[in-house]
Amino acid sequence: MTEQRMEGTADHPIKNNPETSGKSGALSYSVASNPVYYEKGALHVLFAGASQTLPGHALGPKLYDYYLLHYVEKGAGTFRTELHSYELSAGDCFLIQPGQLVSYQSHARHPWQYRWMAFTGSQAAQHTEEAGFRPEKSVFHAGPSCGISDWLSLMQAAFAERKESSHFTSLGTLYMILAEAQNHLSQGQTLIPGESSIRRTVKQMIQYMSTQYAYPVSIEQMSASLGYNRAYLSRIFKQETGLSPVTYLLKLRIDKSRQLLRERPDLSIEQVSASVGLPDALYFSKQFKRFHGEAPSLYRENILTRPQTQGTRKGHAKSPQTIDDPSY
Repeated sequence: MTEQRMEGTADHPIKNNPETSGKSGALSYSVASNPVYYEKGALHVLFAGASQTLPGHALGPKLYDYYLLHYVEKGAGTFRTELHSYELSAGDCFLIQPGQLVSYQSHARHPWQYRWMAFTGSQAAQHTEEAGFRPEKSVFHAGPSCGISDWLSLMQAAFAERKESSHFTSLGTLYMILAEAQNHLSQGQTLIPGESSIRRTVKQMIQYMSTQYAYPVSIEQMSASLGYNRAYLSRIFKQETGLSPVTYLLKLRIDKSRQLLRERPDLSIEQVSASVGLPDALYFSKQFKRFHGEAPSLYRENILTRPQTQGTRKGHAKSPQTIDDPSY
């Protein structure tokens, strides 16, 4: 969607805007669009707005060609999809998906006041699904004290300033809202028991080590971060990879050092070892020789003086980062 929207009021409604059907629709109304033009991209917020509706104000049934998320600040109303009807009040959030036939109506005595935002992009469907939204699961209760109202207000204010940086502000706040949605939509759900649960935990361990290897982290710290007992993690990790977490982390560091030795001849051995989380250069050299049969200085000398092959060219370093090939 590329139509640009200006700030609006109840006396000057925005033509064709999804949140107004004329002066009778809202007691107060405002909207601001993203000053960055959208053509294609992974994720893009189109506009954000706020409205205090009049009693009984209704929209739809109708379709939208973008995602439209509402957060109810006050009052109550009804949101209907082709699958369900929801009675909503303050603290509730509902998401309209592209192509979904919906209608929503403000309560006759306690009309709702809400904020909204519209977004699109090639990864919008993936992100909303990862957050827990489904066509049959479009609503969650975040509570009146959550941050969604403030985030939507911040997004709208940033757009109103017409700065290009507001695009990044909107993406940041969108991710915050999706994270809040995931916290609520995933409540009561558990991991699949058995092997898939174990594999997911092991993948989390690999992710942790792959991002933290340059720091003086320990298996105890990783266990505390993931919320598991060290003995349990060590057992399932070796069950899945054939290596203990300690060996895996050390091997990951040594393999990363090989990449630095090949690609950064300007670094000293001490600088390489420190860069992979092993500040003791003597210990690093000992472990490097244990894994590869030669000292790191000799490895570098040999690799720089012989012709490069497919397996040793820059960017082709193997590293133990997957469960499927852990023992290289």
